[in-house]
Amino acid sequence: MRDYYILRGGRLRRQENTIYVESSDGEKKAIPINDVQSLFVFGEVDVNTKLLVFLSQHGIPMHIFNYYGYYSGSYYPRERLLSGFLVVRQAEHYLDSDKRMKIAREITLTACDNILANLRYYQRQGRDVTKPIEGLERERHSATSSSTVNELMGCEGRSREHYYSSFESILRPGFEFKERSRNPPENMVNCLISFGNSLLYGTVLSEIYHTQMNPTISFLHEPGERRYSLALDLSEVFKPVIVDKVIFNLINNRIIKPEHFHEELKGCYLNDHGRRIFLKEYDEKLRTTIKHPRLGRSISYQRLIRLECYKMVRHLLGETEYNGYRDR
Repeated sequence: MRDYYILRGGRLRRQENTIYVESSDGEKKAIPINDVQSLFVFGEVDVNTKLLVFLSQHGIPMHIFNYYGYYSGSYYPRERLLSGFLVVRQAEHYLDSDKRMKIAREITLTACDNILANLRYYQRQGRDVTKPIEGLERERHSATSSSTVNELMGCEGRSREHYYSSFESILRPGFEFKERSRNPPENMVNCLISFGNSLLYGTVLSEIYHTQMNPTISFLHEPGERRYSLALDLSEVFKPVIVDKVIFNLINNRIIKPEHFHEELKGCYLNDHGRRIFLKEYDEKLRTTIKHPRLGRSISYQRLIRLECYKMVRHLLGETEYNGYRDR
């Protein structure tokens, strides 16, 4: 099973056990339902209730992205793996400050370690990233002694600032990057980060759906209205492992180029061709397999995200301590 990305406008329809994508120019593409894990919709697409019921029956989330390619919302089917007991345990871990801090700290430390793994790789390649590494190590030390979630969020934010300061050394000339900007992203690198993070959020949310966890109860990020904050938590672990590596590869290997962007309303966005390039690379990364150190067999990066969810479940149930995935 795999994710499918709908880039062109048109209609999505069900016919027997198949989803049909009918583009506005009359082209029709069939997607067998048994091959679909999630749908990511970027074009202006019409759907009907027959299709939504079909997606619900098969437990397939559908993530919707706006005109600029950024996450707008999800059709989240009725949960099939409901567990009132686990939701209660999840809420208990949120309400108990010590239990919450234990999970939030591990997420923060894991994200720092995965960022450091990226930086040390480029340090071995002769890039000048010594200062960002030193800054990350200080923030990691601070995170181990933090006493509140707000302090951890501060460590996480400053860690990212140190990390982003290394991009000028990591990325090839022509893709300058000084600081993070959002809403709108002000340059090409900010555009790629925002687009990649939106994709990862949808991917992580799909994986949470296939567990018994409630996606609105989180530990590092504060739960709030209109967002699945647990997906934000687990995304922190995998941004350096998946999104950032995709961006570095696209830029440094000259796969993505300035002509794949356009400027609009003081922001920088990928054009249709640029989105296709990014999605192809992102999908290939998710399906890339690595040797899992504990399982002793090869699994995909997408499967790693599901396993991370399972580790969180086992922690909430008191079976094993949650230890985040650290890239090697």
